[in-house]
Amino acid sequence: MATDLERMRALARAAVLVGGEVVRGSRRPAGGEAKGLPGDWVTEVDVAAEEAIRSYLGAEAPEVPISGEEAGGATTGLRWVVDPLDGTTNYLHGFFAVGVSVALVQDDTPLVGAVSAPFLGDLWHAARGAGTTWEPPGASPRAARISERPAAQAVVGTGFPFRHHELLPRYLAAFEAALLRFEDLRRPGAAALDLAWVAAGVFDGFFELGLAPWDVAAGGLLIEEAGGTVTDWDGSPAYLSGHILAGSPPVHAELLRIASAAI
Repeated sequence: MATDLERMRALARAAVLVGGEVVRGSRRPAGGEAKGLPGDWVTEVDVAAEEAIRSYLGAEAPEVPISGEEAGGATTGLRWVVDPLDGTTNYLHGFFAVGVSVALVQDDTPLVGAVSAPFLGDLWHAARGAGTTWEPPGASPRAARISERPAAQAVVGTGFPFRHHELLPRYLAAFEAALLRFEDLRRPGAAALDLAWVAAGVFDGFFELGLAPWDVAAGGLLIEEAGGTVTDWDGSPAYLSGHILAGSPPVHAELLRIASAAI
């Protein structure tokens, strides 16, 4: 049976709002539990938001398994891929550039994606072949479109591969080249929001190494459906690897050139 992408899009949209309610309504904890390297945190809010999303999706689409950042799950086939609180370090420090991300993925291909910014009020959602919708706070929903700024005037988001120090030489070479090529770089610290901002034309591109599928699945689809290009650092469409380049076609082309030289 074919998947009803519009129904799944509506479920993903609702699910990020469910998770966002938990994030926004919880008392910010004084600290978190380190999952690995310093800066890689999980809090009771991450866990509670994922549980709320799992409960909602499990009731509405019990036939689809769920893979979440905190509790794991299916890694192949048709599945939901969930990041209940992207930017936990930001959240712990009271810097509320954080996101909630839900994607429906078939093997390595995102089919549906939604990202919410609980404290900022923005909401984005997309279905493959049906475009990206941006719901800004206090405004009517609109079609999201990537920017048309030339590369020399581009502001490009990025993130540091703090979990993977072995990737630092390649990343730093790309960072230097990007800083010289583009107008400026930004590092807010929540990849799901960075990607959504590219889809909305706020940023012109994004690059990072060492992310996880739940960081990029929804946001990557938002960009593709808003007219942008998303690949890994070798130009392959398999960006769920977490080595991601994204942007308008001309900015992505420059990012790919930079990444290809940064070896």
